[in-house]
Amino acid sequence: MATVAMINRCSPRSLLSNLQRSRMPRPHLQLCSSYHLRHVYSAPFFRSSGCRSYTTAVKAMAQTEQGVVAGRTKVGWIGTGVMGQAMCGHILDAGFAVTVYNRTPSKAEGLCQKGAVMADSPSAVAENSDVVFMIVGYPADVREVILGEKGILQTLRPGGIVVDMTTSEPSLAREIFDAAQKRGCDAVDAPVSGGDKGAKAGTLAIMAGGRKETISTLGPLFMCMGTPTFMGPAGCGQSCKLANQVTIASTMVGLVEGMMYAHKAGLDVTTFLQAIAGGAAGSKSLDLYAGRIQNRDFAPGFYVNHFVKDLGIALDECKQMGLALPGLALAQQLYVSLKAHDDGNLGTQSLVKALERLNNITLPQVPK
Repeated sequence: MATVAMINRCSPRSLLSNLQRSRMPRPHLQLCSSYHLRHVYSAPFFRSSGCRSYTTAVKAMAQTEQGVVAGRTKVGWIGTGVMGQAMCGHILDAGFAVTVYNRTPSKAEGLCQKGAVMADSPSAVAENSDVVFMIVGYPADVREVILGEKGILQTLRPGGIVVDMTTSEPSLAREIFDAAQKRGCDAVDAPVSGGDKGAKAGTLAIMAGGRKETISTLGPLFMCMGTPTFMGPAGCGQSCKLANQVTIASTMVGLVEGMMYAHKAGLDVTTFLQAIAGGAAGSKSLDLYAGRIQNRDFAPGFYVNHFVKDLGIALDECKQMGLALPGLALAQQLYVSLKAHDDGNLGTQSLVKALERLNNITLPQVPK
């Protein structure tokens, strides 16, 4: 690819031609579909990287293309559950070589059929990777996978990057960042929101904390999965995700309570949902989960067990900050009650079961 100085002298048409001849990953070429490149310097990736002009957008693109390139950059992936399998699949589809690890190897077989190579430990993944992504269950898993005896930082080469997409503790993200820096590596905390549908569609919201230039460099990989937003230094991605979970928890309580009220008042719940969807009560939670609730489809796009974990971390953070959030506390108790009834492996939309038990009523099931 031409130097930045040469690129800045190019006309939009000739720049597009240069980009098409380069080895730039396909997601970035798609951003360059306009001769005026308005998609380049207005794209979320460049906005979140701090780009405010044509010149800085081109510089960021040139830096990114040099740093992460399909066919050259080796990617590792740890954790191939409901979310991870789809997210890793998008990276494979973009042409990156991927090494995977999962504690249950059978959960990674589909990715291996698409070309991924199976490893027997996190350290083995890191040994063969330039960038290692992970999305696992709990902070203890994060600590073991990254900092443990067979963890990523035992074998990740200097210059390598570890990206934790698990919802975890901000303090642990900062600890991992410091440990990575001491080894000449880098670390990014980048939890996601959007559920299983967002993972499959590649439309996740990615909340990234760490060094801004590192997050910019990872753009081609992040864009395979969704839209990254730079939130600040290490730990800020996790803080953003916890605030996201607080918002979702209270929204889900409101959605289910509205459905319960409508039913008890004698309304047709489907008609009620249609009536409010276009108004101020409309929400992503309504779009994603109201239909599943009516169908009694409690398959996990996101597990109750993991949501209880997230809300518990948020409550702990609130205690440290001296912050009182009664809506968060209520939602966490309702979800804990689901675990008490062995519903922890259901999806978060199963909150309706807790409210049904509390009121001794059941919402009518609507066939799919």
